[in-house]
Amino acid sequence: MQHRWPSLLGMTLLVCGACSTPASAQTEPGPFARIAIMRAIDGHSVEWEEGYIRHLEWHRQVKDPFKWYSYLVWASTERQRWIIYATFGHAANSLSNPWMPAEDERDNLVNVLPHAQFLGNWVYEYLPALSRGNAHGVPTPTLRAEYTTVDIKPSAASGFETALATEQAKLQGETLWYRLVIGGEPPRYVRIRPRVSLAAILDARAEQTLPESVTGMIAKITVETLNLRPNMLVNVTPHTPR
Repeated sequence: MQHRWPSLLGMTLLVCGACSTPASAQTEPGPFARIAIMRAIDGHSVEWEEGYIRHLEWHRQVKDPFKWYSYLVWASTERQRWIIYATFGHAANSLSNPWMPAEDERDNLVNVLPHAQFLGNWVYEYLPALSRGNAHGVPTPTLRAEYTTVDIKPSAASGFETALATEQAKLQGETLWYRLVIGGEPPRYVRIRPRVSLAAILDARAEQTLPESVTGMIAKITVETLNLRPNMLVNVTPHTPR
């Protein structure tokens, strides 16, 4: 999954990819997540899915220690049926040292790139003071998730985070907030709310609303529903409710 990195991390990869990095560097925990999105080129849906699954199998075969999530965008205004793929819970050193980057890119060139269009690639930082969930922002791999993107007006980020922090104790379910670091125009935030079903998302729709105090700070907000793809995961086991 090494392709299409943001320029800053890309330069780091060129340096780090030439040296031998112990496995501990790839698995060092931390707050950073890489979230990217792609879609099939028109007329290539079958070839794209088959190629992407082959590429993920390559990651398994070479024992890539990263945990790779893949979600199908199920409900969206413009990104329906696109795939969001992501890896969470990395320290900076971990995220800048992917597993076998040259070989990864070579396999991508064969299996994925002829059939896919890449629409975005970002690095986010997890914000535990605003969230309820895993200490490093690793989502529970439930079959559904609510995915909210919030663009904030310039200079309003500090006030936005302060307002959300005051509401953190009221969160009822797993709610993970991330701040954009690389790959777009900040201030931008993403919220992921893993849920076991669409019904669980709908039943908790009152929790979807942000505090009234941040309304004037928001330039744009988009809420999408994601479906986890069990056949497109690496080192991730789908969560099965008891």
